[in-house]
Amino acid sequence: MKSRFLFPHWFRYLGLALFLIHIPIVMFKKEMGFSMNEETVSDDLFNSHHIFFMTTTLLMSIGLFFIAFAKERIEDEQIFKLRLDSLQWAIYVNYILLVVSLILSKDTEHILFLNLLVPLVFFIVRFRWKIFQNNRLINKEEGQA
Repeated sequence: MKSRFLFPHWFRYLGLALFLIHIPIVMFKKEMGFSMNEETVSDDLFNSHHIFFMTTTLLMSIGLFFIAFAKERIEDEQIFKLRLDSLQWAIYVNYILLVVSLILSKDTEHILFLNLLVPLVFFIVRFRWKIFQNNRLINKEEGQA
């Protein structure tokens, strides 16, 4: 089966590296006490807080995107079905959380961040969990045979 619109398998490792690079950068910024309050953050588009937020968010989201949409070593109809089912559930969960957060919160920056993060993370977790369950079932059946 030819999978279109998927990255090569090695993109998963590139995505994992991008995602893992973003974590210590954010932790270092918080550890150094550079947390910005409303008085120090200007409304300028190119202030240091906004550039830092955009850079780390892009590193995280591109890394998660590469992890989510990289091909598996063996791409067959079953993997395609698991991928499609996981993507459908990720969209359901995202819209439920989006509607709830729009009703209960006024913080648009965090709603945007949530809307960017949740579908990819939920898709990756559910897809990997389904592959794990599938492999465990196959190994159990091979052990009984």
